[in-house]
Amino acid sequence: MSETASRSRRGRLPRIAAALAVLLALAGYVVVQYMSAGGGPPRCLVRATDRSGGDSPTYEMTPEQAENAATISAVGTTRGLPERAVTIALATALQESALRNLNHGDRDSLGLFQQRPSKGWGTEAQIQDPVYSAGQFYDHLVKVPGYSRLPLTEAAQRVQRSGFPQAYAKHEPDATLLAAALTGRSGATLTCTAPSGAEPGDPAKVRAALVRDFGAEVLPGADTVGRAGASGMAAEVSVPVSATTGGSQNAGSSALRGWELAHWAVAQSTALRIDEVRYAGRMWSAKNANTANRGWQRTGSSEQKSADSGLAEVRIRTAQ
Repeated sequence: MSETASRSRRGRLPRIAAALAVLLALAGYVVVQYMSAGGGPPRCLVRATDRSGGDSPTYEMTPEQAENAATISAVGTTRGLPERAVTIALATALQESALRNLNHGDRDSLGLFQQRPSKGWGTEAQIQDPVYSAGQFYDHLVKVPGYSRLPLTEAAQRVQRSGFPQAYAKHEPDATLLAAALTGRSGATLTCTAPSGAEPGDPAKVRAALVRDFGAEVLPGADTVGRAGASGMAAEVSVPVSATTGGSQNAGSSALRGWELAHWAVAQSTALRIDEVRYAGRMWSAKNANTANRGWQRTGSSEQKSADSGLAEVRIRTAQ
């Protein structure tokens, strides 16, 4: 090889490296814009609470996955089951369906947990009802002796009888993160970006979904209609936290129950066109969800004092 050719090749290398750097920077910019400026479809993110100031584990999902995860959690806590049961259920659904309510599967398997009508799990319509299928999973799980102390993969396998019994283990970190947020133990850690467009929501649908997932006791009789917002353009569903502790896992802990309900509402925000959720001096707003700071914003101390005294409410406002 001539000296001229060698020098030419050496000269091209820095130019190629510079071009790659520019492409990488451009790709990074596109990703940031996609995630923080509302580009692309809506997404949901749950983040672990990290008091050390370092990076926290996260799990990102679609609104459909968030909705189904919130329903699975609500069914478990309403039955008074511990967070560990919810973690096992979420890990199982992550493996079986990726938290999607599938209308197909191996042989006649269907739904979130890929349950089979031919094996006595219910009718096709029942299995594709997330509340029913989650309830069936928990019904079988609680019959496993000492399930909460078993390795997750063993507890799940005792219920599912899967051909791949070790597959559930890889989902345990994400399921643990989700369960902590959705049961309310880890507050202000679940957020979703908002969908594009301005379709209105319906407070009646929010109330119906709350009762569907949590049972009739979640809404006291006083909350039979939505309240008009300050602008008169939005309707609000108020859920008194002290009135919803009932027989749930979070009985006696209004803070846990409050964050459970608040996170449930955010997870359902795309499906139910929820515009704003307030609890314990924090607010999630669809208007601000697509900005760089997508988390829960502080609103003031009065709501926090109410939460501390056990007199709090979760306020869910629909878009109008």
